[in-house]
Amino acid sequence: MTERPPSFLAQQFDQAVCACRDGLKVIRTRGPGKITFWFIALLIGIAAGFAALFFRKGINWLQATLYGTEDVQNLHSFLTGVPWYYIVLIPTIGGLIVGLILHFFTHDARSRSVSDVILGAAMHDGRVETRAGLASALSSMITLSTGGSSGREGPVVHLAGVISTWVSRRINADGITGRDLLGCAVAAAVSASFNAPIAGALFALEVVLRHFAVHAFAPIVIASVAGTVINRWEFGGVTEFILPTYGDLQFYVELPAFLLLGLTCGLVSVVLMRGIFWAEDFGDVIEKATKLPRWLRPAVAGAILGVIAIWFPHIIGVGYETTSHALTGQLVLHEAIIFAVLKVAAVSITLGGRMGGGVFSPSLMIGALTGLGFGLIATGVFPDVSGSSSLYALAGMGAVAAAVLGAPISTTLIVFELTGDWQTGLAVMVAVSMSTALASRIVDRSFFLTQIERRGIHLAAGPQAYLLSMFMVARIMRRPDDPRAADDAACWDLINEGTYIDGTATLEAALPVFEQSGARFIPVVTLSADAPPELLGALFHVDALKVYNRALAATAAEEHS
Repeated sequence: MTERPPSFLAQQFDQAVCACRDGLKVIRTRGPGKITFWFIALLIGIAAGFAALFFRKGINWLQATLYGTEDVQNLHSFLTGVPWYYIVLIPTIGGLIVGLILHFFTHDARSRSVSDVILGAAMHDGRVETRAGLASALSSMITLSTGGSSGREGPVVHLAGVISTWVSRRINADGITGRDLLGCAVAAAVSASFNAPIAGALFALEVVLRHFAVHAFAPIVIASVAGTVINRWEFGGVTEFILPTYGDLQFYVELPAFLLLGLTCGLVSVVLMRGIFWAEDFGDVIEKATKLPRWLRPAVAGAILGVIAIWFPHIIGVGYETTSHALTGQLVLHEAIIFAVLKVAAVSITLGGRMGGGVFSPSLMIGALTGLGFGLIATGVFPDVSGSSSLYALAGMGAVAAAVLGAPISTTLIVFELTGDWQTGLAVMVAVSMSTALASRIVDRSFFLTQIERRGIHLAAGPQAYLLSMFMVARIMRRPDDPRAADDAACWDLINEGTYIDGTATLEAALPVFEQSGARFIPVVTLSADAPPELLGALFHVDALKVYNRALAATAAEEHS
């Protein structure tokens, strides 16, 4: 008698049983390691969340103490009754203290921020500078408390990176694990700052790690939720801004307006970024020409900010009061335009003067003011077919911030988590997409990547560009005692022809020499001004390509794991 084959349901049941058995086997063999890693991610998320909380509370306390007000959220309104010399003196002294801190605790007197975290993730196995990072956090806290016009999220992100670096060094984490832990810390810090767990997790993936690998998603989400819990434990479930209730968006009719708003915000974001870089270059020129001590540079910037704040106190600090006024439509057209222009100038002076801080909060303020100004014009010209001008302010806030940060996904979600209104989210998405597309063509993708590009590191071009700068020629070359070493006579022939490379160079400089010379190997020498070149060995083209290909393969494997 022929045995009947099992039914379809029986086959499905057997497959389910096998899957469960295999899953239990994985848990027994590899599960504890993953669980331990997730527990570490949770602890890092809690630590980064508390760091963000204490940083914010520290700014509020110090600001309230210095300016003598209990309501730091409405500091700009309070400053209208403060003597003018006091408004100038506080940021000047604050800048002096910042300059001294950065002078003694960093080698270049620069405050660390998000760009250094991105660089640490890409090129330093998820590690950032700890000593300089702690000094930068303190200096940024003083900057934001004494009148500097920048944001608190950038310093908090780097401070979170310091926490993850400490943990990575203690457990001797490899590159992938170190980067994942760095992403966890960043996600928690952003989530704790904005009460936005979804956006915090995606910000870490989109901006810092710059990939969406599945293996990193779970621990980053765990840390992001932990950071949000810390925020809500202190501030409750309220959002950063109290927004008005918008009516239905006439989406199809207003679509061209939001597209145009996106392009406008893209140009504004480019002006903001270029303004900061111009101010930094101009400050370098002035510092060199006047032989100004580098520790006095932030004090000079603080004095300039204080003078501007006598008439326009809106530039002081993070600027959330003015941002709230823009989002709720409490400003008129000329106020929105003037405040936006002055904020761009103030942020450029602050960061160009190396006072510390970030660009996230300023970009939110400038975007809200830009959107409000655009909305007031649009609703004035087409009152019958346009919605609220405040809606344009919200969309502009997201559009400028997304273009500056190079983070359209996470920025859109931050704004969406502030409102919970899907139709509002549609308007923000349209504006964000246009602003990001335009700005990324004019600068190197974002403010942070352009900062890194200005240091000569081509991170914006992708791993095929920046990986070359990670490998020193001296570590890859074949020394004279190597059995496969190049012939000394052939090496000296190439040296006499001018084909050689310094031992301190990287593959970024070596590969073009191979391309130009067509040589199979390049002599590696030491160069000095008063002595002839000394032969160290030879870099073979095949060795250089092998190292480069292995690095590319490892990067691709991590991004797709």
